[in-house]
This record gives sequence, structure tokens and C-alpha cells, in this order.
Amino acid sequence: MIASTDPPPGRPGHVPRRIHLAAHFPGVNNTTVWTDPRSGSQIDFASFQHLARTAERGKFDFFFLAEGLRLRELKGRIHDLDVVGRPEALTVLAALAAVTERLGLAGTVNATFNEPYELARRLATVDHLSDGRAAWNVVTTSDAFTGENFRRGGYLDRADRYTRAAEFVRLARELWDSWQPDAIAANPEPGVFVRPDGIGTIDHQGRHFTIAGQFTLPRSPQGHPVIIQAGDSDEGREFAAATADVVFSRHGTLDEGRAFYADVKGRLARHGREPDDLKIMPAATFALGDTEEEAAENAAEIRRHQVSPQTAIAYLEQVWGRDMSAYDPEGPLPDIEPDTDGEVSQGRVRLDDRLAIAAKWRALAEERRLSIRELVIEVTGRQSFVGTPETVAGRIDAFVQAAAADGFILVPHLTPGGLDDFVDRVVPILQERGVFRAEYTGTTLRDHLGLAVPGAAA
Repeated sequence: MIASTDPPPGRPGHVPRRIHLAAHFPGVNNTTVWTDPRSGSQIDFASFQHLARTAERGKFDFFFLAEGLRLRELKGRIHDLDVVGRPEALTVLAALAAVTERLGLAGTVNATFNEPYELARRLATVDHLSDGRAAWNVVTTSDAFTGENFRRGGYLDRADRYTRAAEFVRLARELWDSWQPDAIAANPEPGVFVRPDGIGTIDHQGRHFTIAGQFTLPRSPQGHPVIIQAGDSDEGREFAAATADVVFSRHGTLDEGRAFYADVKGRLARHGREPDDLKIMPAATFALGDTEEEAAENAAEIRRHQVSPQTAIAYLEQVWGRDMSAYDPEGPLPDIEPDTDGEVSQGRVRLDDRLAIAAKWRALAEERRLSIRELVIEVTGRQSFVGTPETVAGRIDAFVQAAAADGFILVPHLTPGGLDDFVDRVVPILQERGVFRAEYTGTTLRDHLGLAVPGAAA
């Protein structure tokens, strides 16, 4: 646990920690409640624009687009509640740069199936178009099914995912930093070609990449895009501590959040970094109501729509590695053990220890007498803030003040209007508490996150 020199909250001299908020537009999974008549298009630009502008109206740090590179399959079919047909993330973010002014724009882009020079150039372009508001969520994969859409399909061993990603990010930063801030100067005479001295030449020969040449774009107002990372393994945590500016974590409870926060922040020193150099922002859902009872009913209804009977069986099959369609989703877990070599889903994260997961699920189901569907609802839920606006604001604040998070990436269950109530009803309470900004005080995403602008290469 990281020690704090601040006095406990509520005592004289205590300065409350500021909360960071972001909005997530789901790109995969079954988060969206399609049956709600307010559910809109996942493709029309108007949907992206509405959610982004709502987040900016709420003074959020950034808007976050998830993305998948292949439509995932279960037993050879696409699950009907998954998001499909999502446009490419950076193209959408470039368009959003024209209809927003301060909001950060973050996109998931895979470091396994892209090349550093080309992706660094695309990200730098969005950073320039937005005047310094771009972010890259770095993801990796060793999935051969996804790789079939690419020339080198499935070539990367699982053990090499983070070594390639680390070299990829280092090289991208070297490209972004290769222009000195004053590299562009006015030509002394019209029509005279001048080669600026401040553009460096890249000569990189590494394990995964070899590049020799010059980058085509100058540095952006924030130096280079913010790096987001979501790995939770020990390897992923170390990669985040060495590389990331923001961690998109999945730890929901207060105790889990504090343990993860202390672990990752505690790794920063050996990479020459300070605790404030990295922001930890778990994913979170929310359900509001005028009373606690109404909010709880809303939350339960949302989860039952997200985890349909078919979805519950699909999750069960992913763990058990076999066809489970003969089982009643409203009935108990089956007595059979998982097939550790079986694989019925493609394009999803492969589960390494199915026997341990199944044992954990079985113990929870027996303890609480849960059906298959009720169990899946329980084990697949993110951190969820449920209650009146005052209650939700207080719980979010409590997490941040307890050093369980620096803020949250909110995942609404409706597209595109699912964030509206939160911005209208919860944000003003956080602002009144003095823990969330009333206005933007900077122009770049690094300004919003309180991150330093990286220095140019010498």
C-alpha cells in the first residue's frame, strides 16, 4: 500500500483527491440493452457524436472507443447480442475531433496486427486534428482466429505479446519525439527549399521491428498521444508500470481496487516514475433512481437484459469448453467438469485454468443457491454504482479518496443516450463536492489528466 502524507479526509488541511471520468462506447460484448426502445445505432455517426458531446458537456477527460478485429463466434455462429459492424476507431475519432473542443479521444488499436510507423502516423494525425487530445489503448492478441484476417495470421506466440507491444510503444514514442519543437521554421525566401535541422532520423533494429528513416509529422501540442493499457496479468501490470499513462482496470470492489492500485503504483519507482505519472481508471456501470429501491430494480432489470438465457449458456460454454445447450439457464450448474482441451468459442480471450474457474463458480452457486443465469450475472458484472444520484456520487468519491482508483471509465448500457442522466444528475453533485472540475482548465488530454508533456529527443 502506498503511504500518503495527506491528513485523513475531513480533517483540517485535507485536500480531496480530484476525480477523473471518461465515457466508454462499447465495441464488443453484450453491454448494450438492445431491447430498450431508446437503443440506437452502433454505426451512425450521430450516435458517436451524441455520446461524445454528452461527455464533453459533463467535462469528462476523454471518450473511449473499444474495437474488435473479427466478429467473434460461438460454435460457428455470431452471438446475437454482441456488437457487430463497428467502424474503425481512429477514423471515428478523427471525425469527432471536428465536433468537440476539449474532450480527449481514445481508441483501441491492436499492437499485434499493426506496424509502428504506420500506426504512429495515424495516431499523430488524430492528435494534430484534435489539437492534442488523442489517446491509444494498446491491446495485444495471440489469437490465430483473429489473425486469419491478416497476412501473418496467428504468427505471434502468446509469450511474445508484451515484448512486441513494449518495443512497438517505445518505437512509436521515438517517432513522435523525433521532431524538435522548433523543427518547422518559416522559409527565408518563397520557393526556397529548406531542410530543418530539428527532424531526427530513426535507425531502429530490434527483435520485432527494423526501421530506418524520418517521421513525417511534427510533435503535437501534447507531445504525443496518451497511452492506455488494460492488461491485468503480472506481465500486463509490469508493462503498464513501465509504459502506460492510464490503466483501464477491471477491479470492482473497494478492497480489490485498493490492492490493484497499490500493486501497480508500487511498481512505478523501478521504472523511474512517480505515482501521479499513471492514472488507474476501472470500468464501471451505473443505474440511477429517485430512490434506492428504484435504482436497485433498474440495475437488476438491466443485468437481466444484458445476460439473456442464451448469453448465460454462452458464457458457461466458454468455461466448460463444450456444448451446454441442453442445460436450463434457469436451473443449476451441471455436474460434469470442463473439457480443458475443448474450444467452442473463437475470437474471445482463452481461459487458462478452466477447472479452477469452474470450481470457483460452483462454490459461489452453491453458497448463494444461484441458477446458471443468476451466476453468470454475478460473475460477469463490473463495478456498478447503483442508487440515487447523491448515493452514486458519494460512492464514486469514496473509491477515489480511498486510493482504490483515480477515477472511472463509465460504460452506459444504452447507446447513445445512456450517459445523459449521469451528466445531468451526478456530475453536478461531484462538482458541488469540489472533487470534479466545473470547467476545463486546459486544452489537451494531458492537461485533463494532469500528465506532463514528454520532452523532445535531444
